[in-house]
Amino acid sequence: MMDLTRGGAAVVTLPTDTQILITREFSAPKHLIYKAWTTPELIKRWWAGRRGEATSIEMDFRVGGAWRYVMVAHGAFEVAFHGEYREIVPNERIVTTEFYEVPGEPEGEGVLNTVTFSETAGRTTLAILTETGSKELRDTIVRSGMEGGVQEQMEILDQIASELR
Repeated sequence: MMDLTRGGAAVVTLPTDTQILITREFSAPKHLIYKAWTTPELIKRWWAGRRGEATSIEMDFRVGGAWRYVMVAHGAFEVAFHGEYREIVPNERIVTTEFYEVPGEPEGEGVLNTVTFSETAGRTTLAILTETGSKELRDTIVRSGMEGGVQEQMEILDQIASELR
């Protein structure tokens, strides 16, 4: 397993040639992390990290429901992702598909994300397992600057969880 983390509290590893695993511990109960992860107004605050502003958070939060998140990056270009909810276990687990939108191009290869929330003694471990269909896609995601963005997202998510207490 390769460890990519260069700094910050989230740990990013590559368990296999087609997986990215992000883990982060929070000093908050899992229901607060789950709330921040699943409430559109709160997602809008953390999803773009410090790389821009989330302009649209659309969620039909049910199995089979669709989601779409859009941000305007500091460079003034729009970035959008969308997918479908495959599994939802409140305060425990969310499984979604995810597709990066490229304007004017057909939908590309997507990924499957499994987000788990586990709590021990009031501390929550958030784990995000991204499964790609190929090593090439996994490596493209890693090279995109994803790790820095994830660190920013997790820092803001931690701040939000503290506010929710």
